[in-house]
Amino acid sequence: MYRIRMQLIRNIILFLSFVIIGNAQVPEKLTQNPCIAKSNCHDCIQTPSCAWCYKPDFGERARCFQPSNPGSKSCPEEYVWNPDNVLQVLIARELSKAHAAVGSAGGTMESGWSVEGSSSHSSSGSSSWSSHSHGSSSSSGGGFGESNIVQISPQKVNLKLRARQSYSFQMHYTQAEDYPVDLYYLMDLSKSMEDDKDKLSLLGNLLAESMRNITSNFRLGFGSFVDKVVMPYVSTVPKKLKAPCQDCEAPYGYRNHMTLSTDTSRFSTMVKEAAVSGNLDAPEGGFDAIMQAVVCRDEIGWREQARRLLVFSTDAGFHYAGDGKLGGIVKPNDGMCHLENGLYTHSSLQDYPSISQINLKVKQNAINLIFAVTEEQIGVYKKLQENIEGAFSGQLSNDSSNIVDLVKEQYQQISSTVEMKDNASNNIKINYYSQCLDESGGDKKTNKCGNIKVGDVITFRVEIEVTQCPKDPKDWKQTLQIYPVGLNESLTIDLEMLCSCPCEHPGHAGYIEQADECRGFGTFKCGICECDHSHFGRYCECSASEMENIKNTLGCRVDNSSTVDCSGRGSCVCGRCECNVRSNEEEKVYGNFCECDNFSCDRHEGKICSGHGTCECGVCQCEEPWGGAACDCRMSNETCFAPGVLDGEICSGHGECKCGSCKCESTEEGRYSGRYCEKCPTCSDRCEEFKHCVQCQMYKTGPLNEEECAKNCTKFTPIGVEQVEAKEENDENLCAFYDEDDCRFAYVYYFDEHNKVVVKAQQERECPAKVFLLGIVLGVIAAIVFMGLAILLLWKLLTTIHDRREFAKFEKERMMAKWDTGENPIYRQATSTFKNPTYAGKG
Repeated sequence: MYRIRMQLIRNIILFLSFVIIGNAQVPEKLTQNPCIAKSNCHDCIQTPSCAWCYKPDFGERARCFQPSNPGSKSCPEEYVWNPDNVLQVLIARELSKAHAAVGSAGGTMESGWSVEGSSSHSSSGSSSWSSHSHGSSSSSGGGFGESNIVQISPQKVNLKLRARQSYSFQMHYTQAEDYPVDLYYLMDLSKSMEDDKDKLSLLGNLLAESMRNITSNFRLGFGSFVDKVVMPYVSTVPKKLKAPCQDCEAPYGYRNHMTLSTDTSRFSTMVKEAAVSGNLDAPEGGFDAIMQAVVCRDEIGWREQARRLLVFSTDAGFHYAGDGKLGGIVKPNDGMCHLENGLYTHSSLQDYPSISQINLKVKQNAINLIFAVTEEQIGVYKKLQENIEGAFSGQLSNDSSNIVDLVKEQYQQISSTVEMKDNASNNIKINYYSQCLDESGGDKKTNKCGNIKVGDVITFRVEIEVTQCPKDPKDWKQTLQIYPVGLNESLTIDLEMLCSCPCEHPGHAGYIEQADECRGFGTFKCGICECDHSHFGRYCECSASEMENIKNTLGCRVDNSSTVDCSGRGSCVCGRCECNVRSNEEEKVYGNFCECDNFSCDRHEGKICSGHGTCECGVCQCEEPWGGAACDCRMSNETCFAPGVLDGEICSGHGECKCGSCKCESTEEGRYSGRYCEKCPTCSDRCEEFKHCVQCQMYKTGPLNEEECAKNCTKFTPIGVEQVEAKEENDENLCAFYDEDDCRFAYVYYFDEHNKVVVKAQQERECPAKVFLLGIVLGVIAAIVFMGLAILLLWKLLTTIHDRREFAKFEKERMMAKWDTGENPIYRQATSTFKNPTYAGKG
């Protein structure tokens, strides 16, 4: 605490000297420079744009200054410490089978591997880098051995970086052809999975053949699990311990049946020979098996350079850390390998591993975990995969008959996607930018790209920023790893944070212990005194024991009118202010009179200075082009001029430009609206202005010929769309007209982020169909004649049918007559004859 008092006293004296010459506004001016309040070298260089002067006889001038300030050239160049960010490429072997692709995307190291330096704050020094490529492969095409396969470039770099500054460089990834694959099948062999085991033994050869179609360098292994052999997971009745169910073998935790091997024909045999077992509760001990299969690298046979797939097959849930207490097991899982003769020996001694332990070991060993589970469990395992890096899940049929397709599908999904991860600490922020395979678009913030095929080269722009220097100097040097999930390759970054100055360490000319400049009570570092524990002051002139009972207020008040020492936020010790320490370490009180802080600035949406500036001495120092008390106001008026309008006015003359946007006025005619206040209820918009250019450019019509169109229509080129719709979020204006051909055409116009007019017009005009009058007349005449003939023919047909029916009726009646055709049936003779039967025969 006492060692930094000297510099603050120096600042007080500097302030008093300004007061003497009548500059009463000095405290306000000092706050405008973020460097002036830094009292030592390491605090100075941790502030962007600041440099330190360690010249011994520099007088009372501020040692921390901005090199960009023209008035700060008083320090000789040889005494200025202003370190640059430096990147040095140590190893950059060429990507396997992608030399041409890498060259087109930026080149290999020899052909211009691209590196760019940038700073999130204003930087005084220029960033630089140097490349030393070692071990570049001269092979191309096929013939790569496992040790020569390179999918990440570069492999190792050294980066020196200042605090609160960022540095960007590029790294490349490609998917190598015929990349080795190790697939270990871990199966639940409880009784309920018996039919799945039988089906897997039949499909084993098909699984191996399917994977060999993807890569010839393929190895297959097999393991199984049940649960811990203790109550309540497994029945401990002696009879049940030998055979918990019919045709079952004794239960066990985890067993490695088959180490990863190219002899894939053994897989089906080993699966068939493996016997099922049984347990009592529904969840299984799968986490124990996963942990052992992951960490027992030699026992399982995982190769260093291969894509490692661990397929976990079950129809049940899982036990996790803490469940072991039910069986009296309280010792946490140690995440170590405990296999002897293929059996997990610590199943009854250690608790189940936690999800975070599984995730850690999967990341450390670069393994892709595939959960192949039944429909009842797929929801649980999908949530589980979200907490395990590089994990996937797929739905298994009830008898595992779809396992071949499931594994093949999951492998294709894994191998066609690259996701970059890192092990950066809290003080380091890493962002990734890439356009993936979309060459037409720019970089977007992402660490994941998909749809990758063999030979494709994906370029990531990596941006590293040291947000703040760690408190422990041991943490100023860190080794970072940037790696693709599921692959045992990475980019190693030896990061050195430039958090201190060489003159603060023994051996430098600016470092003198028990220096005369410090009256023998301190160390002279970088031009200032660092006093021992019993002295303080600029030159260690103050003794703690002498000043214990003396309150010296000299220089602890801003001016003679002040009645409070150190602005009420510190203590006056030996003529200088010791500012109070805040409970929040990020909040600081500083300044010669403790008048400054970095937390009392105006806020907008809960953010200090709206996130567009830094808080210095209670005042926001805004970044361009922001302004205002809270840096929430865009200061430029450029965004308030409607583009493409000659001699245009701010907000079209109908509003005010406030914070970079137009605030439209209201009149008797109505309220103006639009981004540039160009719309009003009774006014015409710019549709007429753009009409003729849209006609000649889009449809080759209108009053403008081709030459006039090329000369007058240079503000925009219409974009053809199928259907024109005005989108409110883009502030689009809809225009529609009819041209000389009585055709309707429509378009919208709006202004993009660069204030350039954008016009979208429909591809084709909507024209009425052409009318052929002569054809219509002739058609009508022909239709009338045709209809007349049709009516006549119909009448003739109907009369003919009627006549034939009458004639047929007549013929039928004639044939049915009962009389002789020679007599008239209605004729009666004129006389009648009567006979009396009584007198018959009598005379």
